[in-house]
Amino acid sequence: MSNRNPAPQSPWQKMLGIELSPVSHRERLVSALGGFVGLLVVFLASHVLGGAPSAPLVIFSIGASAVLVFGVPHGALSQPWPVLGGHLVSALIGVACAHLVPDTALAAAVAVGLSIAAMHYLRCIHPPGGATALAAVLGGESLRGLGFGFVLSPVLLNVMVILAAAVAFNALFPWRRYPAFLAEPASAGYAAISHEDFVYALAELDSFIDVSEDDLLRIYGLATGRHRAVEAQVAAAA
Repeated sequence: MSNRNPAPQSPWQKMLGIELSPVSHRERLVSALGGFVGLLVVFLASHVLGGAPSAPLVIFSIGASAVLVFGVPHGALSQPWPVLGGHLVSALIGVACAHLVPDTALAAAVAVGLSIAAMHYLRCIHPPGGATALAAVLGGESLRGLGFGFVLSPVLLNVMVILAAAVAFNALFPWRRYPAFLAEPASAGYAAISHEDFVYALAELDSFIDVSEDDLLRIYGLATGRHRAVEAQVAAAA
């Protein structure tokens, strides 16, 4: 069972960024099972569909994507466009840097930096994309020989399979939602805060927050709904 009322964070926990999220053991086990299933499907599909003989079957960064799409399926960084766009644009940039920048260390640094910028502007921030860009530079002569074919196989192949697996697997569990738009609409308990209010607040933070606007509204609705329920219980008992 999950701990619905976790103890307050200590200063050390806050400094280290330790999240005291009340997630149930069931959810944690489902996430682990999803990662296992997802990577197994990627390996099997890669063997069946194949690709360039010198291409690796699976890129290491797809393992990090599995953590997001199965461990945090509702997160903004886990959604289909960030996964697809983040890997592909980073692979393109990585291959270009590997061929255009002669110094390996400089090429790797430029590839990751440009990938972050591109993902920001294309609204597809996906942390494993940085690893994909790095792999294109540091993957050795076998990957360098693939040229931009690296973007199609193994990158695109891996990404499409992991996304298909994430949609199918998460659909088996009613409390999960992937992609996030499949979630039921948030309740109307947040009428006091408008769409414009949230847009303004997020703009004032001026930093990427891995919580969607819909999730923020849903959290607000649940919190205010609980407050009203408690007030009603107190009034009924009086």
